[in-house]
Amino acid sequence: MSKRETYEKRTEELLAPIAAAQGVEIYDVEYVKEGSDWYLRAYIDKPEGVNIGDCEAVSRALSDALDAEDFIEGAYTLEVSSPGLGRALKKDRHLEKSIGRQVELRLYQPVEKCREFSGVLKGYTAQEIVIETAQEEMTFARKDIALIRLALDF
Repeated sequence: MSKRETYEKRTEELLAPIAAAQGVEIYDVEYVKEGSDWYLRAYIDKPEGVNIGDCEAVSRALSDALDAEDFIEGAYTLEVSSPGLGRALKKDRHLEKSIGRQVELRLYQPVEKCREFSGVLKGYTAQEIVIETAQEEMTFARKDIALIRLALDF
């Protein structure tokens, strides 16, 4: 397991009881480098959506837990937020909750001269994602997908 994966997994373990106590669920945890800075991001959610108070309460408790455990080497910035409306669907649990919803999908390489597709998420397996576009049902290999996220309806 890489350092990044270890930090994310351990943070999610620390976050689980905090999220439960605050009445939110963990959407995702990521440890990423942007420029010269490292960020530890925790995304939280609940059915009616999270607000600034939820983020603040979780952030304070998680910060204290991270300080007590002190397992991350070097400096980083902790951010706690909602995954947003156009949230990325990274994990199977995200896909499961999104079946029947409109998604946008971006590929690493073009298929039929196109790298971006949108449609209704019909299903998924460990290897594939199936969407129903306006024209047809399409199946994509998960390894070929750069990004899949909920479509924004405006």
